[in-house]
Amino acid sequence: MKRSSGARLCSTAAIGVLSFSLLTACSDEGSKDTSDSKASSSAASSSAPAAKALTTAELEKLLLAQGEVKGYKVASGDDTLPSSKSKVKTDKPACDPLAWATAALAPGDTDANAGNAVSEDKLSAATAKPTDLADAFDIDMTYVGLSSYAGDGAEKAMKAVSDGVAAYAGGYGLKADGESTEVTRTAAEKGAAKGDETVAFASDVSMEGEGTATFHTVVVRKGNTVATFYTVNFAAMAKGGEMGAVPAAVIDAQVAKLK
Repeated sequence: MKRSSGARLCSTAAIGVLSFSLLTACSDEGSKDTSDSKASSSAASSSAPAAKALTTAELEKLLLAQGEVKGYKVASGDDTLPSSKSKVKTDKPACDPLAWATAALAPGDTDANAGNAVSEDKLSAATAKPTDLADAFDIDMTYVGLSSYAGDGAEKAMKAVSDGVAAYAGGYGLKADGESTEVTRTAAEKGAAKGDETVAFASDVSMEGEGTATFHTVVVRKGNTVATFYTVNFAAMAKGGEMGAVPAAVIDAQVAKLK
């Protein structure tokens, strides 16, 4: 999937456009809290044929499509997501896999990657009509990324994320598409166990004079496919604050489509 580099880190521009932050976090809260569900058949799988990675085209077919999550709209990530890992870097290499995950890029070593954006559909909800412009933009948008790996690559990708979460609690610098920002605090979270393995974490990010905003990320492995979820609230981002948890409905619907 061809994607432009229009998403810009920590954007505080008008929230009527879709070029906004792609952020991430690392934490030393302890690996015991970051992995809530692990594969239970690793010993048996060691004798099975090596997993074969899906192609990008196959991953695109597994992404959520319009109409598959009630109350949400699904859009291409072409205009809002960085086009490659080279455009998303941290000043702590151990945090790179987490930064890539929040940008819907593969957190591990693979070229098989696809992503899109899933947002609340307030305008079509019969009981949730927005009352003004600010309310109209008080919506959650979740960036979803899928990546696939050969052999034990998916497990290694999850370990890279988990190791990154454990590496830096005191923050780090992040640059995406030439824009720089600062993560000021990070913490592991106990996300609901999904798929074969789940890692969840949160980060406080400096909003350039507008305080800090707290973002949440969930990474799930199912077989040799890794799904990443990162949620932004337009209104909250404009003034700094809590972005809200990644919607469970989005995670459940996407993980259910994975093979």
